Amino acid sequence: MQQKRFASHADVEEKTVSFDRLSAHAYAYTAEGDPNTGVIVGDDAVMVVDTQATPVMAQDVIRRIREVTDKPIRYVVLSHYHAVRVLGASGYQPDHVIASRDTYDLIVERGAQDMQSEIERFPRLFRAVESVPGLTWPTIVFERRMTIWLGKLQVELLQLGRGHTKGDTVAWLPQEKILFSGDLVEYDATPYTGDAYLTDWPATLDAIAALGPEQLVPGRGAALKTPAEVKAGLDGTRAFVTAMFESVRRGAAAGKDLRTVYRETYDALQPRFGHWVIFDHCLPFDVSRAYDEATRFRDPRIWTAERDREMWQTLEG
Repeated sequence: MQQKRFASHADVEEKTVSFDRLSAHAYAYTAEGDPNTGVIVGDDAVMVVDTQATPVMAQDVIRRIREVTDKPIRYVVLSHYHAVRVLGASGYQPDHVIASRDTYDLIVERGAQDMQSEIERFPRLFRAVESVPGLTWPTIVFERRMTIWLGKLQVELLQLGRGHTKGDTVAWLPQEKILFSGDLVEYDATPYTGDAYLTDWPATLDAIAALGPEQLVPGRGAALKTPAEVKAGLDGTRAFVTAMFESVRRGAAAGKDLRTVYRETYDALQPRFGHWVIFDHCLPFDVSRAYDEATRFRDPRIWTAERDREMWQTLEG
């Protein structure tokens, strides 16, 4: 393995944005594996699911919303709390920012560290970072389930279980069987598991499948527009999470150190998943978290900019 540039510092190419109509009420803002944003257009208002990384970047989402509706953007939903997903919230000037109680607790515990860490990991994804006013704080916090009616359109905000983080929330349109998954599901993009609960994640994917979504907007990758594509997204995410964690668990059980486990896991996964977006970026963080969970840290440790660099030097130096 050649030494790689830190995180996504080598990723400088702008991606082509798509704004796909899934139904009269649901749209997917995607960009070739960059973080996605979901848009739900109700009878009287718009809801945005995940915001982009800065208020300036959010303006492109707003421009596309205004091409299809002039209804006010009243709600922003945080599928979880990672800076690249949430720091653009102020750009929408919503009436309410909604998050799960567990997500709120994560902001309190590690929001400032996460902000600094992610900005340093993803320079391209934080365009006009100076426009970020600070952390994004919810104005409405719920536990497990919340129903919002956008006129006659029902939106269910559900915590189906831990996976990508402890606060993961999906937005579900039961009348149309469309689901916005956040980073619980990826499509041809490598799951980031640095703050994950890897033991729990497969059961949460089962809970998503049990809803029977016919279309799904993943956290990264193209919108999934058929039941077969939805299944492929769920199966691919599950395959990566389970294969990565099993490789790490085997190495840890054998008493191998983190660097050795990382090299073995990279070699095991690269032929199958190496072409997925941000594979080389994610895997050091993924294996580090998996090693923690397999050994002595049930809950994810806080990533700081300093810890990021130390880990990268240990595994890739």
